[in-house]
Amino acid sequence: MDSLKYYLAVSVYRHKSLCPRQVLGVRIGLAGAEALGVTVPRDDKRLLVIVETDGCFVSGVEAVTGCAVSHRTLRVEDYGKVAATFVDVDSGRAMRVATRQDIRQHARDYAPEEKRRYYAMLKGYQAMPTQELLSVKEVVLTTPIETIVSRAGVRVNCDSCGEEIINEREVTHDDRVLCRACANPTYYQTVSSRDLLAELSLSDALVTIEKQLGSVDISL
Repeated sequence: MDSLKYYLAVSVYRHKSLCPRQVLGVRIGLAGAEALGVTVPRDDKRLLVIVETDGCFVSGVEAVTGCAVSHRTLRVEDYGKVAATFVDVDSGRAMRVATRQDIRQHARDYAPEEKRRYYAMLKGYQAMPTQELLSVKEVVLTTPIETIVSRAGVRVNCDSCGEEIINEREVTHDDRVLCRACANPTYYQTVSSRDLLAELSLSDALVTIEKQLGSVDISL
C-alpha cells in the first residue's frame, strides 16, 4: 500500500468516513513533511503543525503527522483556509502548504468518469500531481517558536480575575499579570444570574428554572 492510501485509511479509521477535505489534509501533511525533510508520523515534539481551519481537514493532517492538540504539537489559527504551516522545532524552519486556486474544477480532469462534483473532488484530489494541487512556500514565523511552544509547567494567577494561567500565556500590563481575557476583548461575556432574572418576568424565570432542573418543586 502506498503512503497516500495508508494515511487515508488511518484518517478513515479516526473519522469514520472519507471526504475531500480529509484527502487534502493527508496530501498537505505529506507535502509539508517532505518539504521540511522530517519523517512522519512523529511520536515526539520535533514537528509543530499550525492549521488554518478546523474540521475534517485536520483529521487528514493528524493522520499523517501524528501531531495533535492534546500533544501540544498542533495549533489552530482559524483563517478559514485549507492550509497548514509545518515547523521544525529543532531548527525553526517553517513551510506553509496551501491548496491552489480552482482545484475543484481541476479535480474533474482527474476523475472524468465521475459526474457528481463531490465524488469528482474525492477522487481527483487523490490523483492530482502535488504541484497542481498545492502551493509550498518557506515562511518565517512572526512569533518565535520558543514562545509558541512555551514551557508547559509554568503557572501564574491573573491579578484581575484570579484564574490560573498555564503555558506562559499571561500578559503583563502596568506591572500586573493578566490573562488574555482580562487584558483584551475576548470571545465571551460573563452574564450573572441576577442580570438574567432582571430581564425575565418572575413567571418566565420560574419556567426557565423548571426546564433546567426538571421536576423539582419550586412553587412559591
